[in-house]
Amino acid sequence: MDIRAVMARLPHRYPMLLVDRVEELVEGERIAAIKAVSINEPFFQGHFPGRPIMPGVLIVEALAQAAGVLALESLGDEGIGKLVYFMAIEDAKFRKPVEPGCLLCLDVKFVQRRASVCKFEGQALVNGEVAAQARFTAMMADPPA
Repeated sequence: MDIRAVMARLPHRYPMLLVDRVEELVEGERIAAIKAVSINEPFFQGHFPGRPIMPGVLIVEALAQAAGVLALESLGDEGIGKLVYFMAIEDAKFRKPVEPGCLLCLDVKFVQRRASVCKFEGQALVNGEVAAQARFTAMMADPPA
C-alpha cells in the first residue's frame, strides 16, 4: 500500500501522518508498515536541538496509525469513513533512540477484537532492533457530526 492508499484509509495529514507505506497486511491479523524519519519533521526543531530524537509518544502514535489501517482494512466496507480512537496505552517501553534518516518499521498485530473495540501489540524497529513497543486499545467509531 503506497502513501495514497494509506491516506485513503486514515484521516491524518501532515504533520501528523506517520505511516508512509504498508509493506504487508494480513486482514484480521497483522500489519508491517514503514515510517521514513526525516530531518524535515517539525518536531526535530525542538526535540532536541543538536541531538534530534523522535519523541516516544509519536512512535506510539505511528504504531497506532498502522493499527488503524489494519483495523479499518480488516472491516472491509464496514470500515469506510470510520475513525480509530485511542482508549488505552499499556506497557510502553522505549529501547533505542529514533533519529533522522531511520526507517522505522512498524509491526502491529491484533491481540483481541470485540465489535468496535480492539487490542493491539506493536513494535517499532530500526535496523531489526526494537526501538519501542507497546500494547494499546482503540475504538472504531463514526466521526463526530
